[in-house]
Amino acid sequence: MHVRRVVTNLRSTALPQSAEFYGALGLEEVMNLGWIMTPASPGNPAVQIGLITQDRTAPVAPDLSTEVDDVDAAYAAMRERGAEIVHPLTDEEWGVRRFFVRDPGGRVVNVLSHR
Repeated sequence: MHVRRVVTNLRSTALPQSAEFYGALGLEEVMNLGWIMTPASPGNPAVQIGLITQDRTAPVAPDLSTEVDDVDAAYAAMRERGAEIVHPLTDEEWGVRRFFVRDPGGRVVNVLSHR
């Protein structure tokens, strides 16, 4: 299993204003689902942040998103370690398979693969 990218998720109650703020730093909107919006660097799309109001299908908003090449293997590894699964392995309608796990510091990590 390999990590493809790690994205910080920032909670925001003002997505349009936050998008404008990060746009002034050179980031452009690459995804917007209404409750989460992703600005990224046009020259390096892996450089991005998630601006999130709340998660639409999970009980909490994640602090961090980690894209892996094999989310099923990551899920199995976390369960084997006895990690707290906050949101079960789920196929989402926007094209990702994901689960949430709590890290030892209490942060919620969204672990995902694109389908």
